[in-house]
Amino acid sequence: MQTVDKAVELLGYFSERQPEFGLSELARTSGFDKASTRRLLLALIKHDYIEQNPTTKAYRLGIGVLRLARVRETSTPTEAIVNPLLQKLVAITGESAHFSLLSGGRISSVGIVESSKSNRISFVQGEEGAIHATSSGIVCLAFSSDESINEVLKDGLEAFTEHTITDARQFRKMLQAVRNEGYHINHELYEKDVCSIAAPVFNQAMRPIGALAVAAPTSRFGSGAKKQILTAVYEAAAAASRAFGAEIDGSKL
Repeated sequence: MQTVDKAVELLGYFSERQPEFGLSELARTSGFDKASTRRLLLALIKHDYIEQNPTTKAYRLGIGVLRLARVRETSTPTEAIVNPLLQKLVAITGESAHFSLLSGGRISSVGIVESSKSNRISFVQGEEGAIHATSSGIVCLAFSSDESINEVLKDGLEAFTEHTITDARQFRKMLQAVRNEGYHINHELYEKDVCSIAAPVFNQAMRPIGALAVAAPTSRFGSGAKKQILTAVYEAAAAASRAFGAEIDGSKL
């Protein structure tokens, strides 16, 4: 793996749940040795993408990341596009909705609106999910290149629940079904008692940049609720894709 790849990978481990890391902890999490991890962190600090907490000396994202995010939002206002759609999804379904971003072969939640119900599914800003087991990851992977799919399959498919698909042939069959249908209904593949429905969001080049999804406890995932969620998610993802420049028809389901 090239140095720049490793540096970018380190940035991806920071999330709302884990905003800071000690050197040893980050080395363990990334699988890099301590010396290499420290060299990468020093390079990122030089460009303000990482900084150290002056009190704890733990590492956290630096202001350089914010600068790039501002530039990105100016040219393509992702938050302005996605947030109203998430609010609408929650209003229609009564369940938690989130937008996950596909970047570097990884899927992470970057937009979240939670249900007002006491028993609800909660997400953490910036936290990664398993691309082969989450509804958002699966719909993005289904519309990705064969190379991306093979990269996920090469190390095997980790089981998170008894329902996680770990057989490569069965997994490819599922991806083909998702490509045909344009969405994925996830029944406890990633977490017990959690079901979700996701649809991909495309850019102008018709490449998946992420997914919109609604998640609910299994106890509230009956046929009526499922149909309502599916329709709302499918239409929201089509609207988001059009806002990002994709030529897509969201009227068919």
